[in-house]
Amino acid sequence: IGRFAPAQQQVSQSDAMRLITDWFKRTFSDPQIVFLTLILAIGFAVILSMGDMLAPVLASAVIAYLLEGLVVILEDRGVPRTIATGIVFLAFVMFLTLVLFGLMPLLSRQVTELIQQLPNMIAAGQQALMTLPERFPEVISPKQAEEILDGIRREVGSYGQDVLSISISSVVGVITLLVYLILMPMLVFFFLKDKDIIMRWFGKFMPGERGLADMVWIEVDRQIANYVRGKFWEIIIVWAASYAAFSFFGLQYAMLLAVLVGLSVVVPYVGATVVTFPVLLVAWFQWGWGQDFVWVAVAYLVIQALDGNVLVPLLFGEVVNLHPIAIIVAILVFGGLWGFWGVFFAIPLATLVNAVLRAWPKRKAVPQPA
Repeated sequence: IGRFAPAQQQVSQSDAMRLITDWFKRTFSDPQIVFLTLILAIGFAVILSMGDMLAPVLASAVIAYLLEGLVVILEDRGVPRTIATGIVFLAFVMFLTLVLFGLMPLLSRQVTELIQQLPNMIAAGQQALMTLPERFPEVISPKQAEEILDGIRREVGSYGQDVLSISISSVVGVITLLVYLILMPMLVFFFLKDKDIIMRWFGKFMPGERGLADMVWIEVDRQIANYVRGKFWEIIIVWAASYAAFSFFGLQYAMLLAVLVGLSVVVPYVGATVVTFPVLLVAWFQWGWGQDFVWVAVAYLVIQALDGNVLVPLLFGEVVNLHPIAIIVAILVFGGLWGFWGVFFAIPLATLVNAVLRAWPKRKAVPQPA
């Protein structure tokens, strides 16, 4: 029997190789599939290898793509494209100016105040932690409480070093920000203005038969455009509702926390969970376990519940047809590849992958003989 084992292993290996070879022949015999695969491979290779260098260009292209929807709306109402581009670009510049000179100084001031209050917050947290062994001796011992305090001190020390390193490199960050503020509006304007010229130039390198790629692009364009439009309004509504609630109850750093809550909707499931901690911690350090803390916590949970059960179905419906597991996996994978921007664009990228899989030709089942 032992003499037949190598022969059987060789046969199984040859069968596996034949299956793989047949799959390659069957799949990539279509030139459109080869073209689509090549385009995706080149795109991912460029982003992975030159993403940092081309970041202003890629960001400007994304912004121009988002603004193109407004230009199309104005064109549909009879406005010439040149005038429509000017109106949309002017609105974009005004919005950018409002964010930079209206919102950012307020956020910077509140961040500074929060950093100044951190020692007092840490001291209050230490006092509350040291009372736990007296109140719950069966749950936590004085030694465990001291070990937790030592861990918190070490973490705070490491965060302080990180803040110092960030402040040292802030000059480079300011210069980079200035370059972005000059280059990106110019790039956005020319992407909008010369869209047809750019598309014709890229079209020269495209094959005539690209129906599969066009199918994927139409699906991705529809899904991502609706997703981004809905996500923008979701951020604005959640941000405004959170700021109104926090300001009504007199919560400190209301604008900073409201911005964090609004931006948390970009990362489904994970974002809301992460932002819950700073909101409740600031409320606890301000009021303790009082009635005001309870009201703020209830208001925050109500906003999150309305967002997930009313606002998201109203804005998105079934546009982004992705399972929650697929969304979480996309956040982990693309976040691991590209950091913050990978997390930010995780759902659009997952939508692209889903569109490719849906458009990919399926193997037809071969009827078995009776």
